[in-house]
Amino acid sequence: MADPQDDQFDDLLELLKRTRGFDFSGYKRTTLGRRVAHRMQALEIENYGDYVDHLELHPEEYTRLFDTVLINVTGFFRDQAAWEALAKVVIPDLLAQKGASRPIRVWSAGCASGEEAYSIAILLAEEIGVDAFRDQIKIYATDVDEEALQIARAATYDDKLLAAVPEKMREQYFEPSGTRRVFRRDLRRSIIFGRNDLTQDAPISRVDLLISRNTLMYFNSETQARILRRFHFALNETGYLFLGKAEMLLNHGALFTPVDLRRRIFKKVASPRIPETTQPGAQGRNPIFQGTYQRIEGAALASSPIAQLAVDPSGILVVANAKAESMFNLGPRDVGRPFQDLEVSYRPVELRSLIEQVMQERRAIELRDVHWQRVPGVDAVILDVLLSPLFDRPTGMVGVGVSFADVTRSRQLRDELEHANKDLERAYEELQSTNEELETTNEELQSTNEELETTNEELQSTVEELETMNEELQSTNDELQDINQELRDRSIELGRVDSFLGAVLASLGSAVVVVDADLLVQAWSPGAEELWGMRADEVLQKHFLTLDIGLPVHEVAPRVRELLNGRSGKGRNAGPLKVEAVNRRGRSLTIQISFAPLRADDKHVVGVILVMDPIEQKVDNSSDSG
Repeated sequence: MADPQDDQFDDLLELLKRTRGFDFSGYKRTTLGRRVAHRMQALEIENYGDYVDHLELHPEEYTRLFDTVLINVTGFFRDQAAWEALAKVVIPDLLAQKGASRPIRVWSAGCASGEEAYSIAILLAEEIGVDAFRDQIKIYATDVDEEALQIARAATYDDKLLAAVPEKMREQYFEPSGTRRVFRRDLRRSIIFGRNDLTQDAPISRVDLLISRNTLMYFNSETQARILRRFHFALNETGYLFLGKAEMLLNHGALFTPVDLRRRIFKKVASPRIPETTQPGAQGRNPIFQGTYQRIEGAALASSPIAQLAVDPSGILVVANAKAESMFNLGPRDVGRPFQDLEVSYRPVELRSLIEQVMQERRAIELRDVHWQRVPGVDAVILDVLLSPLFDRPTGMVGVGVSFADVTRSRQLRDELEHANKDLERAYEELQSTNEELETTNEELQSTNEELETTNEELQSTVEELETMNEELQSTNDELQDINQELRDRSIELGRVDSFLGAVLASLGSAVVVVDADLLVQAWSPGAEELWGMRADEVLQKHFLTLDIGLPVHEVAPRVRELLNGRSGKGRNAGPLKVEAVNRRGRSLTIQISFAPLRADDKHVVGVILVMDPIEQKVDNSSDSG
């Protein structure tokens, strides 16, 4: 089978992303390769390139592939001890935080066919009551598999799937519907199912409890970290995360802290709060303060050590502070002129197109290390230029501000610092040569520590891989059980048909023989056994014309061949055939043979049925007289 490291495997993943919108790049490559190989083995395809061709020619294969890759192994109250811990620890704490009126939001990520979403709904309804559940609870259940979501939305399950639900809960929360049971419709309205790709789509926010069990283990470590950051964002500050038994979060202590590590229940580590500050314009409603504020603002602008200009949307220069006037040789008469007519619009750098870009995109543009030689023969100055959109709250965008920061001195200092760093590097190299032995020891210790960390990560990865394989085996076992049941049903049906056919043949007093197109015996009735003295197991699949019985087969063969060739026996060959024969006891008798063609569904003759009845001989008394 093909290697998942093959470049053709990457082509397959790119095809799935381009044509179906599924990005599997974040999934564990070995697991993904194993699931794809499962489909390729079913189709007897050896390499990924041929499988890509098969997908393009047979679009229905996409559905089968996604069903195989997206393993939907779940169940009600799966890992019962973990759910009991959730009911005893987490749910009471959430209810205590929220009180009797505030809503509680739950997110079941990777919900598959919905069993876990309905499991948490049952626990919450048991804790607060059905009426409060309808008013206070909202459960969001998401997955990438649309077919699984359709099953979850229907909320109908058979007794086998509901076996893990206690009988009392089963009776209270599931209503009979034919041979299956459906989750209560009044509670079902509080559960919303929808498609969400954890690797790409935005998370659901303001969640109090996030359930994602045995979902992370299918992703590689980088994708797991990205998803966990989204989970951290999705949860409220006191929210809980409920994972599967193969998912540990050993390297994510900054995001979640364990509440019950054995049961994989974690709590969000709260983000630090930023204190609110008074907005600069908050007191602008006071006219006296507003006038003072404007005077101070103008004075600060005029005395700023950074050259600043402002251009309105029509391209007119409306502001130039003192630093800008002295740097670019501007005067009061230049304020109010078109900016494009001024030298500063293109020296030291082309600004006209950049100003238009800022106005269109409404975002700042920064230019660094712009060299400008104001006077020939004088050292150039180095500027950082920032173009920013200017907004006024009532009217929106009012212009573009241009700032010129002289960074010549800082650049010189940076160059000097680089030179000093080079000297320091040379000194450090000399020092390093004297400490080689200590450095070697430190490296060995660090290497040992890294090996231990790697071993720990490999162990966790192995646990996740084993859990994944276990779920794959469980899925395969379910498929095999269904196939075995179907085979048993067909065997029983075939047995009934065989028994019925045997009863029909046994009920006929005549000797009945059925031959196929090759004249091989297919059926031999008990009457035939009685007449010719051979059991069915002695003649089945034997050539009829070679059987050692007392029947003159040379007289029978032409009629049989006529029927096999489609000629139904007309004229002198119509009706039964009478022949002289010898039965199993050696007694001579006359046999009347009736022939009938055996036809298939397409009306073609596939065999012949022969019905043989002995004719009673009349005793001729005249031969004995005298």
